[in-house]
Amino acid sequence: MSNPIQAIRGMNDQLPDDLTCWQYLEQVASVVFKQFGYYEIRIPVVEKTELFARSIGQVTDIVEKEMYTFQDRNGDQLSLRPEATAGVVRAMLQHGLLHNAIQRVWYAGPMFRHERPQKGRYRQFHQIGVEAYGMAEADLDVEVISMTSQLWRKLGLTGVKLEINTLGSPESRVEYRDALVKYFQANRDSLDADSLRRLESNPLRILDSKDKAVIELNRVAPDIFDYLDSASREHFERVRLLLERLGIGYIRNPNLVRGLDYYSHTVFEWKTDKLGAQNAICGGGRYDGLVEKLGGRPTPAAGFAIGVERLIELLRIEQRCQNRERTDIYIVQTSESALEMGLSLAMKIRDVGISVISNIGSTGFKSQLKKADRSGAQLALIIGENELQTNSVTVKQLDSGKQFSVSTEKLLTEISSFLEQAE
Repeated sequence: MSNPIQAIRGMNDQLPDDLTCWQYLEQVASVVFKQFGYYEIRIPVVEKTELFARSIGQVTDIVEKEMYTFQDRNGDQLSLRPEATAGVVRAMLQHGLLHNAIQRVWYAGPMFRHERPQKGRYRQFHQIGVEAYGMAEADLDVEVISMTSQLWRKLGLTGVKLEINTLGSPESRVEYRDALVKYFQANRDSLDADSLRRLESNPLRILDSKDKAVIELNRVAPDIFDYLDSASREHFERVRLLLERLGIGYIRNPNLVRGLDYYSHTVFEWKTDKLGAQNAICGGGRYDGLVEKLGGRPTPAAGFAIGVERLIELLRIEQRCQNRERTDIYIVQTSESALEMGLSLAMKIRDVGISVISNIGSTGFKSQLKKADRSGAQLALIIGENELQTNSVTVKQLDSGKQFSVSTEKLLTEISSFLEQAE
């Protein structure tokens, strides 16, 4: 016998017991997003590689090292999506949804990056995010941040803290970039290889370094706040004012730059101290230049993405996940005639929203009851020769062992009443 094929490293199965927490998160998130006026969009997992090279940036780790890129049979260069924002913008432009219009959308699904797998960082990972277009005001930045704050409250999370920063406008970053280059050039001996490579191409990304020596160097690096133009400063101060008015606490982190090149003005991350090194569960900000970069008219935009695996882990740590839902009913039948009656009853019961497993296979009565116990069902409906003759069903409470007989005419009323009381 050959060895069974294993899943690809860093790409994990999601088993039924695991998915209860995922489904809980997705359900709560969809309700919160709808309350803010955001509606779902679904985009392909494969896009042209050029889309990500133009949006994320050629000199980012994602494009240089991490994307799953291949040629299809037509010779087109394609990539599995490493993030969703570029694809959402592409969809908006392709379908003409940004012409003199405000759009608020959300998405959920898998992303792909060829990273070294570790806890909280996988090669296939999942994100839930929102994107909003057509609003340049700082009020939008606060809207998307307050949406995440509302989500944490609905999920019952307590261990998350907000960090914010501003990257200013592209114009205000020119002088700041020069100051950073000068500072890091004077401290080249403390830079690791990645930082030296970024020094010429994208020095702001050095502020995001995970190298210990560079982290220390960044503590006294020039602060972008000292280089902001008046409009960028006013935008950020408006964000801070509104967050304070809403009672949303925050810390300003001058080294927060996010990992994607398309951000400008406000950037933010929600972090926790309960997940170790992979401590960011959500990040986002404003990216006013991205739509134009991908061929559209200048369009202000803002959004965020939640790392689902990390958030699920935090929900479990804080014991906020719901238990897997139990099956309501298991039908036990002892003959072919009983099977036909059971199948008919199962369809009627499911029609009123009750979950039913109908036994399959010609196993004995005791064996079927054991299956009913293992299924996690609350009730077993037993149909034998006596029940067929009296047009009735024996209802057994599987936790207590109590049972009673009820006519098929009153069955729905009886089991519905029992299940409501058991909730």
